[in-house]
Amino acid sequence: MPRYSLLIVDDEEGIRQSLGDVLRDEGYRVEAVESGEACLETLAKKKFDAVLLDIWLPGIDGLQTLEQIQTLEGPPLVIMISGHGTIETAVRATKLGAFDFIEKPLSVDKTLLTLKHALEQQQLATQNRQLREELRGQYRIIGDSIPLKALRQQLALAAPTQGRVLIYGESGTGKELMAHALHLMGPRAEQPFVEVNCAAIPEELIESELFGHVKGSFTGALEDKVGKFEQAHGGTLFLDEVGDMSLRTQSKVLRVIEEQRFTPVGSATNLTVDVRVIAATNKHLEEEIQRGNFREDLFYRLNVIPFYAPALREHPEDVPALANHYLAEFARTYGRRPKHFSESAMEVLLKNRWPGNVRELKNLVERLVIMVPGDRIERRHLPATLHHDHVRAHAPRGTGTRSANTAFSSLQEARAAYEREYILRKLEENQGNVTRTAEVLGLERSHLYRKMKSLGISVGE
Repeated sequence: MPRYSLLIVDDEEGIRQSLGDVLRDEGYRVEAVESGEACLETLAKKKFDAVLLDIWLPGIDGLQTLEQIQTLEGPPLVIMISGHGTIETAVRATKLGAFDFIEKPLSVDKTLLTLKHALEQQQLATQNRQLREELRGQYRIIGDSIPLKALRQQLALAAPTQGRVLIYGESGTGKELMAHALHLMGPRAEQPFVEVNCAAIPEELIESELFGHVKGSFTGALEDKVGKFEQAHGGTLFLDEVGDMSLRTQSKVLRVIEEQRFTPVGSATNLTVDVRVIAATNKHLEEEIQRGNFREDLFYRLNVIPFYAPALREHPEDVPALANHYLAEFARTYGRRPKHFSESAMEVLLKNRWPGNVRELKNLVERLVIMVPGDRIERRHLPATLHHDHVRAHAPRGTGTRSANTAFSSLQEARAAYEREYILRKLEENQGNVTRTAEVLGLERSHLYRKMKSLGISVGE
C-alpha cells in the first residue's frame, strides 16, 4: 500500500493518540493537531492526502475549517467525525465537500474502510486528471506561426460555448486534432468525445451507426445497437468528412440537430440527447450545395462557427517544430534514443510542398525513427521524392522539361511535374482566376480544383 499521509484534527487527546496508533499500524504516516486553526496552519506548510476532522472544536469549528480547506490549492480529502452529529450536519458537510461522515464512538473497521474508499477515489481522480492532461498534450496544436497563433486564439474563444463548429481544410491538416482541442477546452471535457467518419461507413449502415437500431430491425441486426448520437450524450459528436454524407442521412441529422431527439432504426421510441456537434470537411460545401449534393439548411446549421485548418505549405515556418515534436514522440513510442535532423535534412523538409500536409510529415518522421539506425538524420536518409519536390518547386519557370525530367525516377513523377508547371503558367496568364483558367484548359472548375489540390497548388500561388 502507498504511504499515504493523514492529518487527525480532534480536541480529545485520547482520540488523537488511539486513532493515530491504529492508522500507523496500518502503514499510514500520521500527524495530529487539536484545533481548526492548527489544522489550517499545518496544511499551509505541508501536503496531506486526507484529513480526519472533528466537527466540534474549540475556536473555529469543523465545518468552518472544512470550508477553508476547500479554498486551498489541491485540497486533501476530508472525512468528518463527530459524536453529536445530525442528519442536517452531515448533509451540510457533504455539500461543503466532505467525502464522508463517521459518528463517534469510532469503529476501527468502519474508519479504515471509509479511509480506504476515500483514498482509492482520490487516486482515480488523480489518474483521470493526469490522463486529461496527457490528452490535452496529445491534441496540442504545435507551431508558432501567425496562422496557428490566430487559430489557437479562435479555438479558445469558441471552446467554452455550445455553438456548432464546421472545420474546413485539406486532408491531413489536423481537423480532428482541432475538434479534440475544442472538446477538451470546453465545459464538456469530462463527457464523451465520439467520432464518426462519414466517408468510411457504407451508405446502408450509416443511419444505424448514427442513430442505433433494435434487434431484428434489418437483416444482420442480431442485437440492439447504441448509436453515436446516444453515445455522445452530454458530450461532443465529431462528424468527420460530413460532405460525404448522403442527402437522406443529411435530412435525419438536420432533424436531430434542430430537435436534439431521434428514433433508432426499427424503434418506435424517441430518444432525447444533449450533444454538441462539430463537423469537418475537405470539400467546398458551397459548391456541393450548387450541385445538389449537400443540403443548404444543414450547412447553415453546422456552419455557426467556421474554422479553417491551414495547409502546411501556408505555414512552412512550423515544419521544424512539428518535425522535432514527432521525433520525440515516436522515439518514446518505440523506445528509441532521441534523434535530430541535420541542417541539410531540415532544409529539404522546409522546402518541400507537403501535399499530404501534417499527416505526411508525421508519417515520414515515424518511418525515419524506425529505419534510421543512428541519432542523426541526414539528407541522404530522406526519400528521393522530397528532393524531387524541391527541384519542381524551385526550378526556373523558363527551364525546359527535358533537363528537369532527369531529376525524376519515373514517368508518373515527370508527368505530374509537367502538369503542375503547365497549370501554374496558365493561372499566371489568367491573373490567378481559377474559373477562367478552367475554361482555357477545357476543364470543369471543380475538376481543376481537385487537380490543383493533388499537385499541391494553393489558390493564392
